[in-house]
Amino acid sequence: MERYVCIHGHFYQPPRENPWLEEVELQDSAHPFHDWNMRINEECYRQNAASRILGPDRKIIDIVNNYSNINFNFGPTLLSWLELHEPDVYDLILEADKISMEKFSGHGAAIAQVYNHMILPLANTRDKHTQVIWGIEDFVSRFDRQPEGMWLPETAVNTDTLEVLAEHGIKFTILAPHQAQKFRRIGTGRWVDVKKDNLDITMPYLCYLPSGKTISLFFYNGKVANDVAYGGLLHDGKGFADKLIGAFNNSKNEAQLMHIATDGESFGHHHRHGDMALAYCLHYIKTNNLAKITIYPEYLEKHPPTHEVQIAENTSWSCAHGIERWRSNCGCSGDKTLSGKQQWREPLRNSLDWLRDKLAENYEQNLAQYSSNPWQVRNEYIKVVNDRSEDNVNDFIKKVTNPSGSEQIAELDLPDKIKFLKLMESQRMSMLMFTSCGWFFDNMTGITTLQVLQYAARAMQLYHELTGTDLLDQFKEIIIKAPANILNITNGKEVYEQFVEPTRIDLNRVGAHIALSSIFMDSLEDEQDIYCYTIKISDFKDARAGFQKLATGRISIKSNIILEEHSVDFATLHLGAHNLFTAIESTRNEEEFQQIRNELETALYNGQTNDVMRQINVKFSRHSYTIWHLFKDEQRRLVYDLLKSTWDNAETSFRHIYEDNYSIMLMLRNMNMNLPKVLAAPAEFIINQDLFREIQDDNMNLGRLKELTDEAGRLDLQLDKETLRFEASAKINNLMETFESANIDWVNDDIELLSTIESALKILKGIVPDMDLQLAQNILFTIGKEKYPQMKEKASQQNEEAAKWISLFELVAEHLGIVI
Repeated sequence: MERYVCIHGHFYQPPRENPWLEEVELQDSAHPFHDWNMRINEECYRQNAASRILGPDRKIIDIVNNYSNINFNFGPTLLSWLELHEPDVYDLILEADKISMEKFSGHGAAIAQVYNHMILPLANTRDKHTQVIWGIEDFVSRFDRQPEGMWLPETAVNTDTLEVLAEHGIKFTILAPHQAQKFRRIGTGRWVDVKKDNLDITMPYLCYLPSGKTISLFFYNGKVANDVAYGGLLHDGKGFADKLIGAFNNSKNEAQLMHIATDGESFGHHHRHGDMALAYCLHYIKTNNLAKITIYPEYLEKHPPTHEVQIAENTSWSCAHGIERWRSNCGCSGDKTLSGKQQWREPLRNSLDWLRDKLAENYEQNLAQYSSNPWQVRNEYIKVVNDRSEDNVNDFIKKVTNPSGSEQIAELDLPDKIKFLKLMESQRMSMLMFTSCGWFFDNMTGITTLQVLQYAARAMQLYHELTGTDLLDQFKEIIIKAPANILNITNGKEVYEQFVEPTRIDLNRVGAHIALSSIFMDSLEDEQDIYCYTIKISDFKDARAGFQKLATGRISIKSNIILEEHSVDFATLHLGAHNLFTAIESTRNEEEFQQIRNELETALYNGQTNDVMRQINVKFSRHSYTIWHLFKDEQRRLVYDLLKSTWDNAETSFRHIYEDNYSIMLMLRNMNMNLPKVLAAPAEFIINQDLFREIQDDNMNLGRLKELTDEAGRLDLQLDKETLRFEASAKINNLMETFESANIDWVNDDIELLSTIESALKILKGIVPDMDLQLAQNILFTIGKEKYPQMKEKASQQNEEAAKWISLFELVAEHLGIVI
């Protein structure tokens, strides 16, 4: 009996980009990271790209790329983010697919995913096709091959969905066992109804479709997959392996595939060190010859289906009620106490279905001016989404608006190009607003639901610009029927008005962002890219009167998404602290602009602040903005700068309390008495601040670090372990990167740096024993294989420097838990 094991990881994050900026903004809930993509990357995606295997003594004996040993998919929008922000992790994912082809008979470990995780059984036919086409095209552009399989979001499936997959050349997909309805051996007449445990999930099945096409289906082991996600199975790699091997049917003589599918984030994000459990599990199975590690396409080639299956229509892996979680109050929820309180899901679905249809009608009518096949153009638009360079955009427009290549059809002028791109973007937003996570969780104010509403807002804005008709009131009439399920907010209309409308951005607001920011900049570049906009600042001038500051200038803004351009004049006034506002107006003639500037500066220099404000309101009557209108990252940075003196004063007060009452606090602790809050809080603040600063300092004082940690222990103070872990991990990893880059001639500087790293590890591990030192471990592991033997040889020849290097290197390896 041949036994095979396959583990599938579904690696995915919902698109989090601000639809007006095309970047992920600051997300406080992901602290100490900038946003959730960044946090989950560090906790999971990076970890799996270089996962550690431990030996019996709990020391690292190998580092492996898990992606090359499992079946996996990455969401296309997540890969786009990784490519831009974490290119080293992105490259390792692509490299893993190439390595896997050498391991698995020419088959790659990666499969495609439906583009933005839309629930396909709830999508119309056009959207089904575009989502699959975009998923395939995105995959090909990255992995440089056609995908053999495709992941369905939430494994949500019906026959129409499988027809679309098959039509576009997809050979297989993966489902949960309860999604099979009937099965039989191919060529026999009797169907068997699927009941509990009577479906053999150790083999693939063939599904014959009404069109005459077929697609293969794998039904994963639900019990083991559930234990991975929720049952603590990732606490122990050997236990994980034993569970997989124990699931084989020893009485079956044919080849068997023991396989599971689970969220890839289980391996590191949901379960810390889950990547290591995965790595050790596969290592243990392979080295003990318990089974052959494989991936779905390889197994499918070696063992084609002998049985066929009919699916249970409109089912998924994460809703016991089929696909109701994404359209009704079915009872599924993350917080079980909120089960049955998601009445908002249906009105949200209805409002977005209505909006989708309005957008589609406008798109079809207006794009017909440029192409006889608007929906084919949309299917091909992924080529622009993945490459926004102006040359590529222009080439695409030329190709799809002139498919025959006839010279008689003139190239579109700029206004028509802008209209064309607005139509295309309205359709991209129309699909993004159906990302499944918008319905998955428990209330309408969750970040994933607000995200899909932002896509809807952007789509309606584009519709308004294209047609002059505002859909917002009609949209609100539908979404008002959604109960908000949160204190102080009644319905979906209020959610939209409070959380979504304020995020809306136009070119004037982009100009205001630059104008507000400019007053705090020492120098301004003539041209710069701000998110997806190119900005040109001209004729900038600032004037000061004490702490008051006035800035005036002219800004040209160009959207790199839709090529639209806009120019404004601005006047910004800062009266100190957070009292900052700006006003903008469409560009005037030069003489008028200079006259306004002179009048404003004269009033400022004369101390007539009220007159400055009055003139700004009169001369720039249409658009005024405050610090509130800055984009989130710059807003946070600016607020922190403005509040620096306030925080400095608070820190000074806390330091006085800490130092003046130090002896009293020591006395209380020596008497085994808890510190009162009024003393403990300032002391904790000061100790944590001093620790952060010392760790961040380029010339970190190790003695001072030890003093601070000893002090925290003596006073029994609570340290901010999460932030300290973040900072300490970054410090050690940075020191190791410096060591790696300088590690050429093994000079005395290397010895000094190794000594610093060793001492820092000894002290910092005492503060935060659970640092994330993956990068440092990877570097040391590589150096240990490549350079350590050379230095060992030199040391054996009585080279004192080499002997010192070896001694320190081994101490660092001990701290990092690595076997040399």
